[in-house]
Amino acid sequence: MKDIFRNISSIFLALMVLLSTVSWTVDKHLCMGRVMDVSFFAHADDCGMEEAMAALGTEAGENHCCDDESFTLKGQDNLKLSWYDLDLEHQTFLVAFTQSYFDLFVPVEELPVPHEKYPPPILVRDVQVLDQVFLI
Repeated sequence: MKDIFRNISSIFLALMVLLSTVSWTVDKHLCMGRVMDVSFFAHADDCGMEEAMAALGTEAGENHCCDDESFTLKGQDNLKLSWYDLDLEHQTFLVAFTQSYFDLFVPVEELPVPHEKYPPPILVRDVQVLDQVFLI
């Protein structure tokens, strides 16, 4: 289950990097206020109104019913961050976090004994015999 989650998350992050770095251009052709064609990365096809107006003998310059709109979403160009772009507080946090994270995976030869240096108290009298309390 852990491997499946890791694979899915790595594919998701790779797609996010790809989508954030690609520039997107959307081109729309409007005819009489209605969207006739939408295209990504290329020019949108027109509705054929200019050819019809030319066949009728009117000038294409008089046709004001068609309109082309396009907008571009710019992607990131600079993805390489430098260590010196971070301020001192962030650098300190990253070093401390990385060191503590890697210390989690250091193999331990033997488990530590929490009371190794503290011996048990010396019993002067046997309390069970004095109070005559015995387990049956």
